[in-house]
Amino acid sequence: MANNRVLQWATFARTWWIYDANCQCPLKSAKVLVPHLQGKHKPIYHPLSDIGDHVVVINTKHIAMKGDYWRKWRYHHHTGHGGGYTATSAWRLHQLDATKVVYKAVYSRLPGNLLRHTLMRRLHLFEEENVPKEILANVTGQIRQVMPVPKRYDEYTEEERKTFPRLFDWPEDHVLDLGKKKNDPV
Repeated sequence: MANNRVLQWATFARTWWIYDANCQCPLKSAKVLVPHLQGKHKPIYHPLSDIGDHVVVINTKHIAMKGDYWRKWRYHHHTGHGGGYTATSAWRLHQLDATKVVYKAVYSRLPGNLLRHTLMRRLHLFEEENVPKEILANVTGQIRQVMPVPKRYDEYTEEERKTFPRLFDWPEDHVLDLGKKKNDPV
C-alpha cells in the first residue's frame, strides 16, 4: 500500500529539469522544453491541468540559429496605439537581453489559454552557468540537447588527433607556401 502512495506522490510532484542551451537553436529547443513545462511526459496529463514541471535553462547567451535567422527572424510587438508597431531582429533582441530569444520561443509554443503565464513562471533562464544554489539543489533531471555539440579541435588529446582517420597523407617532400600566389613572378 505504501509503495502505491510513493508512486502517486512521484507522479504529482513537480520535478526540476535542467537544459544546456549552448550551441542550440531556441526554436528547436522550445519543442523539447514545452512538454516538460506542460507535464505532457506524465501519465496524468490533461490540457487543462496544471501539472507541469520546472525547467532551468543555462547558457542562453550562447544559443545558435541556422542560416540567416539571426538577421532575418523578427519579433513583432504592438502597443495598441497608433504608430506603436515595432519589429526587432533576433540578433538585436539577443544583444539587449540574452534570455529573451529563448523566452519568446517557448512562449510562442505554449497554448494560448489561461495557463500560459503560469507555465512560463516555471521557466528559469540564465545567461551563463551561474545558477543560484537554491535552484540547483532542486534539479533532479536533465533534458537532452536537441543538437549534439561536436568537440573543438583543441579539446582532443594529442593521441586522439594522431589516431584520427585521414583521407590521405601528405608526401614527405610536400611544401605548402602560403606567401606565394599562382601568378606572382618568381
